[in-house]
Amino acid sequence: MGGKYICPYLHSQLIIQGKQICPYLGAITMKASILALIASFLTLATASTSAQSDIKRTEHGHPDLQGTYTFRTLTPLNRPRELEHLETLTAEQAREWEEYENRRQNRDLIIDSVGGAGYPPGVISYNEFWYERGIETVADRRTSLIYDPPNGRMPSRNQAGIDRGRIRGAMARESLGPEGRSLADRCMMGFVGGPPMVPGTYNNNMQLIQTEDHIVIMNEMIHNARIIRLDSEHHTRQLKWDGDSIAHWDGDTLVINTQHYYYHTGWGGTSPSLKVEERITRIDESTLDYDFTVEDPLQWDESWSARLPLRRTDDPIYEYACHEGNHGLAGILAGWRRYESMGMNGNGTPREDSN
Repeated sequence: MGGKYICPYLHSQLIIQGKQICPYLGAITMKASILALIASFLTLATASTSAQSDIKRTEHGHPDLQGTYTFRTLTPLNRPRELEHLETLTAEQAREWEEYENRRQNRDLIIDSVGGAGYPPGVISYNEFWYERGIETVADRRTSLIYDPPNGRMPSRNQAGIDRGRIRGAMARESLGPEGRSLADRCMMGFVGGPPMVPGTYNNNMQLIQTEDHIVIMNEMIHNARIIRLDSEHHTRQLKWDGDSIAHWDGDTLVINTQHYYYHTGWGGTSPSLKVEERITRIDESTLDYDFTVEDPLQWDESWSARLPLRRTDDPIYEYACHEGNHGLAGILAGWRRYESMGMNGNGTPREDSN
């Protein structure tokens, strides 16, 4: 693949020095004359303006973003190492990669004694029937949802993030108490619901509801309803598991800012200093553009951004039921205390400090 494609999802860019034009669904090499190039650009601009004027609006004059959407996709958050030299794929490359990745992740093809897809030998997950992951890449065939930094990968953790991760990892391994287990263990928060929302293996669905002064995002995962105020100030005394979210309109784009997270086991190992900005824009009747930026100085030295589509679905948001952690927490802690009384680690090996 020649050239460097930098088109974001479903956005048009004109790149003269790079000799490329990125139209609605991808990138093509510019071979036409300057006049043809300008004509194409003007056509795109006119179509975009017309599309914006045709946007359905609520009675309050804002773009109507309401509906039920899925954000599942096979495109990973981080660019795979084997694709690190490619920002986008050709149609043929995308078909080959989709076929390979769908087969690699198929739980029914995992051999117990061998393992695979992240599972060690002897351990496999649910049957493939229960999974709801995406089976196709995003429309412009980017190799990662992350577009900034340009390498398509989340920045490395800084020393503060490494130190915090080490402490939290030790607490989880030793199960020192309920505080040592994550909120995901208790089915309270976590996984794909966010913020930010990032595709996972199932429950990649959400419903968006608007009123005059509030936005509600209901995620199917853990059945979490995030109530977002159309406001200019955060509530510093109202700390919540998923942060305090406020929103405003930037033209026809809904901008959501979230901060003041309550817990120390945040999204992706982040700290309570996490800040997330989400930007949601209607692209067409059935698609929203979801763009987010994540910042946490106690995890990374720089922020990073990703983009993915929210595609309308006719399916409802189903009830989410998860009780394993709630019922199992007492057993987990009791098991650890029993091992300790026997002078053992959690895996049954003798403790170094045991006599």
